Amino acid sequence: MKVEIWSDIACPWCYIGKRRFERALAAFPHRGDVEVTWRSYQLDPTLPDHHDGSELDYLVDRKGMSREQVRGMFDEVTAIAAEEGLRYDFGSVVVANSFAGHELLHLAKTHGVGDRVKEALLSAHFEHGEDIGDRDVLVRIGVEAGLDAEEIARDLQTHTWRDAVVADITAANSLGIRGVPFFVLDDTYGISGAQSTELFTQALEQAWREAHPLQMVQPLTGGTPGGSDVACGPDGCAV
Repeated sequence: MKVEIWSDIACPWCYIGKRRFERALAAFPHRGDVEVTWRSYQLDPTLPDHHDGSELDYLVDRKGMSREQVRGMFDEVTAIAAEEGLRYDFGSVVVANSFAGHELLHLAKTHGVGDRVKEALLSAHFEHGEDIGDRDVLVRIGVEAGLDAEEIARDLQTHTWRDAVVADITAANSLGIRGVPFFVLDDTYGISGAQSTELFTQALEQAWREAHPLQMVQPLTGGTPGGSDVACGPDGCAV
């Protein structure tokens, strides 16, 4: 079964949604047959590589909310993240364009470490106050995941994965995705937002049943005495 997840590195609900989905997947009996692919999305592609000002300042300007409202939002999201074992620190978040981080993620996917790099990028941004637009930070994250430093630096410099990032964003637009995280299961079921673990569990089970319908086995001629309809039900047992 295929699961594609569109998300942005600079999205607090994407990290929370990742944790909730992971919990559902860990308990899913067929988890070994589920292929998870991270897709790129940018909430604000207009950001420069480095933005002057705090996350608080940025959201006040972008959303037109008061500073008190934004602080309240930070407190609420921080508390929800803590329930998932995440330690958000909005006071240290560095506002930066996430495009280069998405390029690194595509490189990581070709080496089979996409999930590891996605986790590291989200943690660096929301928990450790690191600049996800800084090439040195991205190289270090990639190396820690097992990638080659020279390959990372070269691909970021030449924008080897630019078209792949743009293709993901274009695909999101064609699907009508206007917010992240967004989960697509087997090109059939869509889940918008950081939903509960229970909903992810339900979606995984439903998608699996649809892709693997139960096949009834018919008895052979001259099989077990009693016929094919000998069974017990709510009204008793057939004799």
